[in-house]
Amino acid sequence: METAIENVKEDIAKLGEEIDALKAGIKELDKMVMEATEQRKEENEDFKELMASDTAAKELLKFAKNRLNQFYNPKLYKAPPKKELTREDRIVENMSGTAAPTATPGGIAGTGIEVFAQTNKKAPPPPPETFGPYTKKSEDSMGVMAMMDLLIADLDKEMTEAETEEKDAQVDYETTMRDSAEKRTKDSKLLGEKESTKADLEADLETHTEDKASTAKELMSTMQYIQSLHNECDWLLKYFDVRKEARASEIDALGKAKAVLAGADYSLLQTRSLGFLWRTE
Repeated sequence: METAIENVKEDIAKLGEEIDALKAGIKELDKMVMEATEQRKEENEDFKELMASDTAAKELLKFAKNRLNQFYNPKLYKAPPKKELTREDRIVENMSGTAAPTATPGGIAGTGIEVFAQTNKKAPPPPPETFGPYTKKSEDSMGVMAMMDLLIADLDKEMTEAETEEKDAQVDYETTMRDSAEKRTKDSKLLGEKESTKADLEADLETHTEDKASTAKELMSTMQYIQSLHNECDWLLKYFDVRKEARASEIDALGKAKAVLAGADYSLLQTRSLGFLWRTE
């Protein structure tokens, strides 16, 4: 029973270590999932800011290129669409003969192109030195237009790469979340099984402990009985010679009495018997 108790205690201690390791692993997994989620949010926000900034930059470059075409290449210039007047504006125009005042467009340099505000971002690099000394109108316009086309192409490339990276990062994040969820489910199930096994072992330990206590009492009673038997045996051994000598003396005395009785006179015995009977009466 003591061996069984020690084995159960070892199993309980081993299960306790495994349970602690599983709990620590689940806690670390939850922490990793939370950190990965926060990182994915930050990456997505950076992606949205980059796309908004690059889109605004493209629109601004296209706007500037169109304005330059108005001066350098009028055939390529695209006039902004006419604003449709409201009923009130038409009334004002008809009565005054002039168009109603329009609100100044907002955005970057009054172009109406908006861009999200960026915080904690590095300052953009200085513009490249592309403008040399003035030569000819056509040569200057071609250099500026080529530079704008190159910048727009760079923005398109950057946006394409950002979209690809965002898509890959999202796929990796979803894969990580799915694998983490599966691992957490598996570890949680295993943790429950080990805790149940530990509870059963603790119940077995309690049963073994109770059995050991009752068996110890029974063993004590048995030892006491054995001790009493030892005491009797020791007494018999101690006085064996004395009792043997006394028994031998008794046997010798009985032998002599038997011999006397065997050689005694019958009449005397009869007289004594009658006398004994008379006294009895």
